[in-house]
Amino acid sequence: MSGPGAMNGPAGVSVDGLSVHAGGRVLLRGITFSLRPGDALVVLGESGAGKSLLAQAVMGTLPAGLRASGDIRVTGTAGAATDVAARRALWGRGIALLPQEPEQALDPLVTLGAQASRLRIGLGLDAPAMARQRVSAALDACGLDGTADRYPWQLSGGMAQRAAAMLALTGGAPVLIADEPTKGLDATWRDHVVSLLDGVRAAGGCVLVVTHDLRVARALGGRLLVLQAGEVVEQGDTREVLAQPAHPFTQRLLDADPAGWARYPQPAPGPTRIDACGIGRRFGERTVFENVSFTLRAGDRLAVLGPSGVGKSTLGDVTLGLLAPDAGRVLQHGKPRTGALQKLYQDPVGSFAPTRRLIDSLRDVTALHDLAWATIERLLGSLGIDAAMLERRPTQVSGGELQRIALARALAVGPTVLFADEPTSRLDPVTQRLAMSELIAAVIERGIALLFVTHDDDIAAAVGTCTLRLAPPTLRTMPPR
Repeated sequence: MSGPGAMNGPAGVSVDGLSVHAGGRVLLRGITFSLRPGDALVVLGESGAGKSLLAQAVMGTLPAGLRASGDIRVTGTAGAATDVAARRALWGRGIALLPQEPEQALDPLVTLGAQASRLRIGLGLDAPAMARQRVSAALDACGLDGTADRYPWQLSGGMAQRAAAMLALTGGAPVLIADEPTKGLDATWRDHVVSLLDGVRAAGGCVLVVTHDLRVARALGGRLLVLQAGEVVEQGDTREVLAQPAHPFTQRLLDADPAGWARYPQPAPGPTRIDACGIGRRFGERTVFENVSFTLRAGDRLAVLGPSGVGKSTLGDVTLGLLAPDAGRVLQHGKPRTGALQKLYQDPVGSFAPTRRLIDSLRDVTALHDLAWATIERLLGSLGIDAAMLERRPTQVSGGELQRIALARALAVGPTVLFADEPTSRLDPVTQRLAMSELIAAVIERGIALLFVTHDDDIAAAVGTCTLRLAPPTLRTMPPR
């Protein structure tokens, strides 16, 4: 993935007394900081603390119904936080946002190459004849060669994340806001994204990075701001704060780092739920994976690892029967009842009806499966979800909150086989450990066969009873069926 070109004008952000309100509630209170050329500000905090709201408020993209107050100066343009128009004029060339969800940056109805070309032309960077050539080179540089004619829904989560990063960097904006830029990425691409962010700083820009990954925070350095319940509880030099935290919540974040998790208990062998025998899958002429075999028994926790784009999510879909294999076969033992096979999606926003309240979507599940509402309430409570949150729509809660609501919904149905695609990728370490503990407790108690995708070797080591590491296939195509 190539770095940014020349910066467009002076870099700098100054935020003074920024708050975000929703009706009578204060979601973010009195945030103050400044960034000069070459600076990095890392924002850590619990799920739902307001990290993404901070990024959106600075950018000027707060959801409808939320109101910002305070003052924001970006690249020399000063104004009240409510003056979104002044900042909108800087979008792309003065300030750029890499949102937490790639779907917010990518148009599902336009190919990747066409989107990037239109952006370059619209920003006055290229003539039409030159744009496609430069876009192709940019895609190659971020490991997305051959994807110019693909639509975003044809990409893996990690590939979409890299594509969104490429678009965010296209305009050479001197101020880059990156919201969880490395979620769902393996170690190689995580380090590459950190290099990109460092490249923005080296070119005279500055970066504001929201992350839950302590490795990313340490690698970036700069200054650190820790959020809890919408307020700053600690700030200072990143490496100094992480080495000697002064606030108990910062210490809790460090203590919950997956690198220090104890290994979860091994289950006794249970009955076989799934047998996958030599399965392979391709899309058109592209082989995604081939000759994969495994057995899932009740209580098993099979961790699927591998670089972005090697078919981890596709493997789970084939296992559940959502996709047919192009080679081999998947045997489901017994006759699964309705709802026995469940999937936790990598992108939780895409798994909820966007215009309906969360409580309505969950009540649909209880009605369909004849469940007591108390079942959902208990699971939500154990995952730290306030019942009042269910009155909102999916886009009105944080990614981490929605991820936990999706987990509660899947567990409430009582699955015998659960495919969890990056089930904690949007969670801070404290909430990540809470959610994973709830998931594993259910797996052990109910004898669920769990197939879970993760990019984190530490989580795989602590949680998995066995691992399956996918690698790019050695063959381009497979024999026809």
